[in-house]
Amino acid sequence: MKINDESPVLLALLDAAVDAMVVADRAGNILRVNKAAAALFGHSVEALVGRNVRMLMPGDMAVQHDGFLRHHLDTGEKRIIGVGRDVEGLRADGSVFPLHLSVGRADISGEVAFVGIMHDLSRRKAAEEATARSQRMDAIGQMTGGIAHDFNNLLTVVIGNLELLEMSETSAKSGALISDALEAAEIGADLTSRLMVFARKSTLNAAVIDLNAEVSKAMAMLKRTIHGHIAVETAFAEDLWQAKVDATQLQTAVLNIALNAQDAMPSGGKITLETRNMQLDDTYVAQEIGIDMGNYIRLSIADTGAGMSPETRTRAMEPFFSTKPVGQGTGLGLSMVYGFIKQSGGHIAIYSELGKGTTISLYFPALKDSARARPVLGEDPARHAAIGTGLRVLLVEDDPMVLRLSETRLRTLGFDCVTATTGDAAWDILQRRDDIDVVFTDLVMPGELSGHALAKRVAQDMPHLRILITSGFSENVLRGEEETHAFAILRKPYRQADLAEAFRSLLQD
Repeated sequence: MKINDESPVLLALLDAAVDAMVVADRAGNILRVNKAAAALFGHSVEALVGRNVRMLMPGDMAVQHDGFLRHHLDTGEKRIIGVGRDVEGLRADGSVFPLHLSVGRADISGEVAFVGIMHDLSRRKAAEEATARSQRMDAIGQMTGGIAHDFNNLLTVVIGNLELLEMSETSAKSGALISDALEAAEIGADLTSRLMVFARKSTLNAAVIDLNAEVSKAMAMLKRTIHGHIAVETAFAEDLWQAKVDATQLQTAVLNIALNAQDAMPSGGKITLETRNMQLDDTYVAQEIGIDMGNYIRLSIADTGAGMSPETRTRAMEPFFSTKPVGQGTGLGLSMVYGFIKQSGGHIAIYSELGKGTTISLYFPALKDSARARPVLGEDPARHAAIGTGLRVLLVEDDPMVLRLSETRLRTLGFDCVTATTGDAAWDILQRRDDIDVVFTDLVMPGELSGHALAKRVAQDMPHLRILITSGFSENVLRGEEETHAFAILRKPYRQADLAEAFRSLLQD
């Protein structure tokens, strides 16, 4: 048997493998690939066969590959044969991603073949980075908590002595100086209290509250300070569950986020505050936003401002990080909100895109009794099981974990899936293939084509295709854009039943 024989058993074994597998000859030319490899690198099987494996490698690794191969064939030295190692791969869209590679050699009828088995490490790397960020935040929190504690002790002495001086001093000039010093010390005390909130070492005065009512109180204060060119709107759930939350800290968090939103809209815009009951009994949803399953109240504060870059989103909740000029703000606003939310047992999520605005969602655990009294009715999974039978979806998502989850969810609904990690790659696929029925894309995407730009191009050039957009942005903000309201929108995070209903509505139109 030759290594390039069309063996049904070999082909079946290759396609049954979950990990990517590539078989190449002694020159590095690809003889066989399985479907997992094609999906991993974003190429079709036909596009890979006959090409050199260098096309799957970043530039620096591709340059060295032929030399490594010749060295092994000339000397027999097994530097990488039979030894797994972490490397990087190159997708069709030009993106580089981490993978684990193990290479084996086979000698068949005098011919040499190499078999590469590759496992995508994107999810593991993302989890490691998330853990590192969490550990960094905890370390910073411990440090700031200790500093705040010591600084509070110093301020206690300073304020106490200033008060004694104020009581005994009769000179008007000295009294004014003491009064100014006391005011400055009290500002310092307020700063340390906010540091303590971030460090999660402050005492919360949590009580059962009507979250809508408390947010309304914050809005009353906000409207007295917000600029006239900023519109403030609400979309409160009428039957909102109850939560146990520190009302003062909640109002402060709302004000902090809203005033940050104002700064992002110097030419005017809109702030929308939205509340909603969220029943996270779907494993996918819980994994997607990084919290335990259960009943939550979601408070979303959205703006139509400048938005954040990916780097800013990553660091937004770190203490003392600020995009404002020096002397304008302490950089403690969102870090204080982060500490308050975590201490309340909740979660905070940020969705943002440059030029599209920002939506910050706060999740508070709902009280069991109130949530049980007014349950969110689930859906029968069997009702939706075959909704996508015979249909192919182009899934466009840049987050590796969300991509995997979404693909699994769509396959559960009966859809066949083709995936892309950028809008540009998705457009290339659509130009090459004529078997796509629906485009399901995230709004925020890297590259020249955002999810919305992709949807517009598809609607213009391929009007027969159905389009569904998903995003963590507030729906009220999205619906406010003239160009977006033409497309169906599914708000993140969503349950499996929400996904099924969105596709049912889309396909029935």
